[in-house]
Amino acid sequence: MTAVEVAAEPTPAAGTSTATVAGRPGRLARTGADLLNLVRPAQWPKNLLAVPLALLDTPAWSVATLARIGWAVLLFTMASALVYVVNDVADRRLDRRHPSKRTRPVASGRISPTGAWLFAAALAGLLVAGVAVGPTFAWWPLAAYLVLNLAYSRWLKHVPLLDICVVATGFVLRVVLGYTATGGPVSVWLLTAVFATCLVLILGKRRQELAADGAAHRPALRGYNLNLADQLLTVNATVAVTGFLLYLNSDAPVGVHRNALLLAAVPLTLFGISRYLQAVLVRRGGGDPVRTVLRDRLIIVTAMLLAGVVGVALLAANHLSS
Repeated sequence: MTAVEVAAEPTPAAGTSTATVAGRPGRLARTGADLLNLVRPAQWPKNLLAVPLALLDTPAWSVATLARIGWAVLLFTMASALVYVVNDVADRRLDRRHPSKRTRPVASGRISPTGAWLFAAALAGLLVAGVAVGPTFAWWPLAAYLVLNLAYSRWLKHVPLLDICVVATGFVLRVVLGYTATGGPVSVWLLTAVFATCLVLILGKRRQELAADGAAHRPALRGYNLNLADQLLTVNATVAVTGFLLYLNSDAPVGVHRNALLLAAVPLTLFGISRYLQAVLVRRGGGDPVRTVLRDRLIIVTAMLLAGVVGVALLAANHLSS
């Protein structure tokens, strides 16, 4: 190294070691990774799937409609991220008793509660700004979601049965926000199907938690047992299938193709829900509903076929019918 190169080398500040300077980028990267983990990016596809369901009842899509749906997805993702941060701060003591949740950033101590609250405040500011500068339509489902989840974090999560209904209602509010973005009429049957399907997914998770850990980390589990979880899974799976098929039979804008759509949708819907129940009850899955679904090829193929059948029926009704 020449004398010029030596002179050009940056000199650490007094009292700061070279190792400390070199370690700062690594600590910043770890903090950034922890903040990202705090907002659960693996859960964001829920918003991408739920909010745009309202497009099923939109006869003609436009760039403006798709843009409004996209903005609604973005802001609901931000709202759910805010809820995840608040929940992690509220649950940090219970999470420390859980074999996997204890590694979460707040529970493990990598992010302090104060740091998490500051991060939550920043997310809330971005959310308010997004509502202010975004498209003008009714944002009450987003506000209702935030209020409901604040109540959930403080109290409702500890009330058996009510806890799972609150979580499922959050997904119904996602779909309702999609309807407010498109301006279309709300389908009660579609909302019923969404609510019951979410209960099936949540109950599968609760059942796995009961079988693995009991009620040690989730007080509301004291109001459940495996037999009740199995019974509720059956009831809500039945309601989910019935609600979706009634939606296709009455509210879906498919015109004269309704009977053909139902003929194809009935076996696909029944197989999809049965396959998920098999994953929960036979293979002891369901602890992470998103992972359970995405790792099951038959569920994925069935969902794609069902989406394709419904999509073809909608296109045929809009473009081929006289």
